[in-house]
Amino acid sequence: MPGFVDSHTHLVFAGSRVEDYERRLAGASYEEIASAGGGIAYSARLVAEASPRGLEAQARRFLREFAAHGTTTVEVKTGYGLEIESEIKMLRVIRALGSESGRQGRPDAGIVPTLLAAHALPASYQSRRTEYLDEVIARLIPFAAREKMAEFIDCFCDRGAFSVDECRRLLAAGAAHGLVPRLHAEQLARTGAARLGIETNAASVDHLDHLSAADIRALARSSTVATLLPGVNLHLGLKDYAPARKLVDGGAAIALATDFNPGTSPTLNMQFILSLACDAMRLSPAEAISAATINAAYSLRRAGEAGSLEPGKQADLIIMEVDDYRQIPYYIGWNHCGMTVRKGRIVFERGGDQN
Repeated sequence: MPGFVDSHTHLVFAGSRVEDYERRLAGASYEEIASAGGGIAYSARLVAEASPRGLEAQARRFLREFAAHGTTTVEVKTGYGLEIESEIKMLRVIRALGSESGRQGRPDAGIVPTLLAAHALPASYQSRRTEYLDEVIARLIPFAAREKMAEFIDCFCDRGAFSVDECRRLLAAGAAHGLVPRLHAEQLARTGAARLGIETNAASVDHLDHLSAADIRALARSSTVATLLPGVNLHLGLKDYAPARKLVDGGAAIALATDFNPGTSPTLNMQFILSLACDAMRLSPAEAISAATINAAYSLRRAGEAGSLEPGKQADLIIMEVDDYRQIPYYIGWNHCGMTVRKGRIVFERGGDQN
């Protein structure tokens, strides 16, 4: 079958957030953890302290696991730098990972870079929101575009993060430099972020836990993909998931991704995401697999080369050790991947050496 296309990850980070995890298990909310010094700000501190070599080494270990679980294309966001120089450091690490893919000893996972230009306010800008956005627009976005270090621009548009107007301004600045919009949207509350994504012709709007019926109709009429991230809902212990069934039945194109990150979804196993999509969001196995392959490739502007097995594409495929494709989500938490091939080259083989 086609290799999985993971269209939303935060692959590059330092350390972990096990302290946040323990606090959440004791009853603290996402917002409470952030206000206590955890969350994105904590990851940003670790990234600032980490060396580029250390960030690359951890990310490479993760990429080997992506390949071992059948993922052949990985979107990678910045966003844990926050400060301009740390964001630039992350962009350089992502570029190094992409340029090293396929060399001896390196996993050949296709890297798609995204500049998450506004993830959270840095501590040094807490009372200077506009100044921070001005700095991102004047320095970070032009740098990422000029140096060809990003293809997409993203923004966390939600309650407690950045407003619709602020994200509209950032996405417009990115588009002016040739970066295609993506958007974290409607995760914590309905803010109008999904409509902003449609308005800006975003490739994807992601999360979408809080959508109205009108939002679903608008997405169905658009070319913007609705990317759903059920691993976040599970890890945060949320009862409600994004309305996948309503989106599909309403005619919207959906993708599935891991949102692999240290705080809210520390999983890189797309097979597990398929299980969640079927069990918690009531997708069929065929719908879930399509969302994790060709639809996700479309959301990354890669549908012409990845996401399906067709003549002329780049031979990204996986061999799954099952009798029936429906068994992939049926066996929860298993890794069925026996072999991963990218661009016609074996990059993982169970029981064999990884290239």
